[in-house]
Amino acid sequence: MALSSRQLFGAGRAGQFCGGAVVGPRTVVTAAHCFGHEVLGSDWHVVRDLRVLAGRADLHSTTGREVRLHDVWINPSYDDRTNAGDIAVVTLAQELPRRWAVPLATAADREAYRPGRRARVYGWGDTTGHGTYATVLRSAEVAVMPDQRCAQAYPGTAEGVYTAASMICAGDPRGGRDACQGDSGGPLVADGRLIGLVSWGTGCGEAGHPGVYTRVSAFASAVAEQL
Repeated sequence: MALSSRQLFGAGRAGQFCGGAVVGPRTVVTAAHCFGHEVLGSDWHVVRDLRVLAGRADLHSTTGREVRLHDVWINPSYDDRTNAGDIAVVTLAQELPRRWAVPLATAADREAYRPGRRARVYGWGDTTGHGTYATVLRSAEVAVMPDQRCAQAYPGTAEGVYTAASMICAGDPRGGRDACQGDSGGPLVADGRLIGLVSWGTGCGEAGHPGVYTRVSAFASAVAEQL
């Protein structure tokens, strides 16, 4: 699904600016930073046309549903300096079909986080790294990386600090496969479960700099409380 505001981001791509995942009839998870002032320029509730677009692959179409936001829970431990805890839960004003929901990974889903595990990331973000944004939902297959490699790639930079307890990283060691700008909050799925949310990284698809994702299993209990 996509987060949308035509007021802020124009009508050309239905106002899409972030991604997310439907996890319940009235519940969506996304990245906390999607609701930050750097993205919206104000508090989220001030943006009158903020919507969730669900069941729509082509942003130029009218398929699926456009639903208003009823409430947003932003992880109180989210740190915008390190990017730790980058998760938010959106409660929708109307229900979506249950079949659109993807199961959340929990602490029991260790195999889904095993280094080398193939996963797929989805989004409408930049496809070139130079501002060419997709209008139709795209996906890329990436591999979950060992925490040691992630920590070596991001020991503490201006972009953030890799923290294994609340993050995972994934990509292709040779580069070329990654999420990018506009994909923030989008789902990383493995074994049919939501294991990550697009969070941050250096560049897009750069060798040696895999994408960093919020580790969904670390927040499964907190998300469940919002369902």
